[in-house]
Amino acid sequence: MVAVGFAAMFGANGPLNQALARAGLSKVELLFTLRVIVLAHAFYNAPLVARVVAAAWEGIDGRAVETARSLGAGPLRAFRDVVAPQLAPAVLTSALLVFVFTFMSFPIVLALGGLELATVEVWVYDRITRLRLQEAAALAVLEAVVTLGLTYAYLSYETRQATSRGVTPQARKRLSAVPVPERLVVAGYGVILAVVFVGPIVSMLLASVTGVGGEFTLRWYEFLLARRDVVVGTQPDVAVRNSLVFAVGALALAVPMGVVVSLATARDSPVARVVGTLAMLPFAVSGIVVGFGLLQTVVFGAEVLGYRLRVTGAVAIVAAHAVGAYPFVVRTVAPALSSMDDRLVESARALGASRTRALVDVELPLVAPAVAAGAAFAFAVSIGEFNATVILVEGSDAYTMPVAVERYLSDRTLGPATAMGTVLLVVTGVSFVVIERVGGYGGFTE
Repeated sequence: MVAVGFAAMFGANGPLNQALARAGLSKVELLFTLRVIVLAHAFYNAPLVARVVAAAWEGIDGRAVETARSLGAGPLRAFRDVVAPQLAPAVLTSALLVFVFTFMSFPIVLALGGLELATVEVWVYDRITRLRLQEAAALAVLEAVVTLGLTYAYLSYETRQATSRGVTPQARKRLSAVPVPERLVVAGYGVILAVVFVGPIVSMLLASVTGVGGEFTLRWYEFLLARRDVVVGTQPDVAVRNSLVFAVGALALAVPMGVVVSLATARDSPVARVVGTLAMLPFAVSGIVVGFGLLQTVVFGAEVLGYRLRVTGAVAIVAAHAVGAYPFVVRTVAPALSSMDDRLVESARALGASRTRALVDVELPLVAPAVAAGAAFAFAVSIGEFNATVILVEGSDAYTMPVAVERYLSDRTLGPATAMGTVLLVVTGVSFVVIERVGGYGGFTE
């Protein structure tokens, strides 16, 4: 969806070049360059940085800033000596996460850069499609080692931050109350936001209802509803149906898996910490590696107790989606279980309830909002999953909406791609509205 938005915004006939032409300036060629890939990754990761740093900023004790000001420090001095040192870990951690997600980037680079600007992920995919599996395995192991180490550093930071609560947050300022120079800086940054962040989304929405001649049309949405196989061998209705079916299947697997792992990791003990770290491995390993692992085992066939187990097509894709989604369930449910008063379970057990009965009647009802948020995460992750799917879908009709978008873009058919991207935007947007409404647990929703 990011690639579609940037193709619509920064293409030869996109809004940016149209605005430059009206201003009498020459057009800029951004597509399929390193510059647009960097911009796309900034678009993709900026909200993550904002959430991590904003949470840290809200955790800074406002009394410390007031004390520094009362001792004669100006606003800049107070920020440099009090606020900045406390923000530094969050800034460094968010930078680390941006590096991890960009290092593992696959669909954005594949759509906007190809092999000329290939990342490790793109090269692994290329080696797999060429059946050079030994090279793919070596690259995948190298990537996994790097990302696991970086993810461990992030989780260690988050564990330390979880104990730093109970401070007096700083008072918020109204924009109208700040000096004019600061407002001008904010306005300038707002222009950047409009072009780089809002522009691609709006451009995708507009392109999905714009015809070849610039007229308003719904032909691209009609194309999605039609049972036709006219573009790159991909039927839109099949892609939409597969995405929804796979998301429901992944939901049915990921939520129970996540709840069970959360129960095992909710208590603070060495065993729980080890289990919790192992449970987060799918979060640290890219979908390409997960898909390649399934391809090398159950897809090609594996010997189990003398029988050859082979799983292909839709079942393999649902399994890959569930593996990628259940850590998000763990990250929402485990903190809710950890914050629960143990005396409630102890009271139920003292009154004769079995451990299972206490779980069903006491614990699960109290963490139901977290389970619902985790389920919404799992659904959204499955709907948008591309990396593992594009490997496992080869030679079958189990393609999903993200795979269809990539195929449309590779054929330079922007209309169907923008319409499918808009559908993806709506589905994932609704999922995250559910998360915000009923969630509020864990590192991903705070």
